[in-house]
Amino acid sequence: MAHTRKDQRDLSAAERRRFVAAVLELKRAGRYDDFVRTHIAYYGADGESGLRTAHMAPSFLPWHRQYLLEFERALQEVDAGVTVPYWDWTRDRSPVGQPWGEDFLGGNGRRGDLRVTTGPFAYATGDWTVNVGVTEDRFLTRDFGHPKDPVELPTRDELAWATRETVYDVAPWDSTSPGGFRNRLEGWVPGRGSARLRNHNRVHRWVGGLMLGAASVNDPVFWLHHAFVDAVWSRWQRRNPGARYLPAAPPPRGSAQHGRVVARNEPMPPWDVTPAQLADHSRLYRYA
Repeated sequence: MAHTRKDQRDLSAAERRRFVAAVLELKRAGRYDDFVRTHIAYYGADGESGLRTAHMAPSFLPWHRQYLLEFERALQEVDAGVTVPYWDWTRDRSPVGQPWGEDFLGGNGRRGDLRVTTGPFAYATGDWTVNVGVTEDRFLTRDFGHPKDPVELPTRDELAWATRETVYDVAPWDSTSPGGFRNRLEGWVPGRGSARLRNHNRVHRWVGGLMLGAASVNDPVFWLHHAFVDAVWSRWQRRNPGARYLPAAPPPRGSAQHGRVVARNEPMPPWDVTPAQLADHSRLYRYA
């Protein structure tokens, strides 16, 4: 039976407590850090050699769909009634209130070192030490709005700019793709710094701190953010039923993307699952 992922604003106090408790149990058992390691390992960029699966590639969306499923299944081994909620950042745009409540994700980082001091994931609780990262900080950090180079959360119009696309992705299948739903939702446009970031990417920059870069999974808001990205993809799929994952076939030898991107029926490491197999999630979960 398919379970339901809810908007975080619709969670009851009990549902928030159960989600937090399950995440903390995965952390205590060392399993949460394994998810961080996986994201770091598969966070490849355009300029790097080898296969790209998690980012700057057509498989950005199905890769994270499978990643969310793996995490959700781990949570449900702790508490069978827990699902991953989503954060609609086009609606809940305030740096206070949910999802940043004391009983849920905690708030912004303090000035100076950006350390999060509120909520269940604050370092002082003793329950959330950063063990796997790309910096030496052992505490969760956030920097809402990135004051040194201010950004706003994406608007509904900016999200619509992506969802108006009717083709899944286009060559050259990376962050420079001039159109396609995937690249516009992932959020790459020409420019520098914050000016280059839209939608998914802009949210990472807005939260700041550990949400920047490959170790962003260290902030539990990562899962709520990506659940919303997945929900947007799911809604887009319903509106565009004929728009299948692209590329359908691997880029040919001699192409700059040969061996760099996953085609429709190729497995996405580290799993033996293809984008085609993840196109329909209706038997597994739905979005409220």
